[in-house]
Amino acid sequence: MVVIHRVFRRESRLLIDLVGAVRPGDTARAAVLAGHLRDYLLGLHNHHHGEDELLWPPLLARVDLEADLVLRMEAQHERIAATLSRVELACAKWTGLAAEDERDALVAALAEHRAVLVEHLDDEETHLLPLAARHLTVPEWNSLGEHFLASTPKSKLLAFLGMVLEEADPRERAVILGGLPRPARVIWHTVGRLAYPRLVRRVRG
Repeated sequence: MVVIHRVFRRESRLLIDLVGAVRPGDTARAAVLAGHLRDYLLGLHNHHHGEDELLWPPLLARVDLEADLVLRMEAQHERIAATLSRVELACAKWTGLAAEDERDALVAALAEHRAVLVEHLDDEETHLLPLAARHLTVPEWNSLGEHFLASTPKSKLLAFLGMVLEEADPRERAVILGGLPRPARVIWHTVGRLAYPRLVRRVRG
């Protein structure tokens, strides 16, 4: 979970910088970044939807004094969702002509989103993860990853895996790859390991 959070911190920061650097009228570059933004939104939505469905309900049923903490996490998800709606609207207005004013409005929306997101991620890592470790079983925790895999198009999975592995240290990489079925590891090493750097160059220039 902490490694995944690093991905969201990195990508939300990079999107602000990359969109802000697009020259007015460069619709081709705007289209590339809009596509990456859609992938970011998909990943964050699926991650949070899994928590909404599989994390908060069992925790609320098992905790007492800490229930306010779980409710705060839920409220933060709602705030993040509101910022994402503004980001989507701003992106739709920008991509057609890649005009300067619309670009700056999108950058502002992304900055607002990141501020709310980082506050939530910090809060979750400090307070929520220790609570989950005490009250959830291993299969319940693993169901979060299973939900993400089931709700994500297969064509996006290698890119998301690459994003996660980019943030992982050697020990974390070994754990992540070791938890994959052998066919998935083979596909990563033969296809994803080469395709992901190309995606990074395309998005980050």
